[in-house]
Amino acid sequence: MIYFWIKESLKLIRRAKSSFVLSLISTSISVLLISASILTIELSGELQNNLKQNVSINIFLKDSAAGNSTAQIKASLKKKNYINSIRYIGKEEAARNFIKETGEDFRKLLDYNPLPASFTITLKENYVDKDSLKNITAELSKIGGVDDVVFQQEFIYKLLDYLNRIKKYVFAITLILLFISVYIVYSTVKLIVRGKYEELETMKLVGAKLSTVKMPIILNCIFTGLLAGFIALLVFKVFQFYFNNFLTLPAAVSLDNVYNILLLLAIGPLLGLTVSIFSLRKITLKI
Repeated sequence: MIYFWIKESLKLIRRAKSSFVLSLISTSISVLLISASILTIELSGELQNNLKQNVSINIFLKDSAAGNSTAQIKASLKKKNYINSIRYIGKEEAARNFIKETGEDFRKLLDYNPLPASFTITLKENYVDKDSLKNITAELSKIGGVDDVVFQQEFIYKLLDYLNRIKKYVFAITLILLFISVYIVYSTVKLIVRGKYEELETMKLVGAKLSTVKMPIILNCIFTGLLAGFIALLVFKVFQFYFNNFLTLPAAVSLDNVYNILLLLAIGPLLGLTVSIFSLRKITLKI
């Protein structure tokens, strides 16, 4: 029976080449739209994580905190599960950085170094949000030997707002493109079914089973979806080849990633299967 279904699905291609070409083009466009949407979501997520991982907090120490006190503060920071990295900046290094950034050497006027030692920490991306940052700064301020906890509050809060807006826009555009893609394939399958209306009616009259009527069309859509997946993969490969001349794509959206290749090849058949079943749901053996 499976051999019969496959043979009939291939016959559909030979009998209606124009319909097959139309279906292949529409499915390829749909796969490209859906794939681009998914890869855009992955890319935006990757960029958000990179930005969040670069958010730094400066923990300034009291002048009285030195030697063992500094070591104890560092040990205390290492126990915090929200901290991604820790870097100690001593008073001398702070002075060198100040002179390098401002071009002014305060040591010509002062006979002491007024700049405090500090720790610069970065956070794990899951903890970079307004509520978490407020709780974290409050908690860090209570550590013995800590004088002040400072970060670019206004800039970071604006950055987080922008990231949340971008995420919402990306998801909204993805849903719209997904709807358009499904509708394109659905309309194409409906057009093919209408073109075979007389043939389907004849099959009913000779007592064909419902699976005999539907399965060749479903397999045809799955096969078309697979070919569309290969076409989409080729298009993205060409795009990546030329894009890499200007900028290297992150691993999350690169087609050197096996996951992304399998995703591209799977979207077409899944789309063809889902839409064909939905399109053929009203076909019955009733005459």
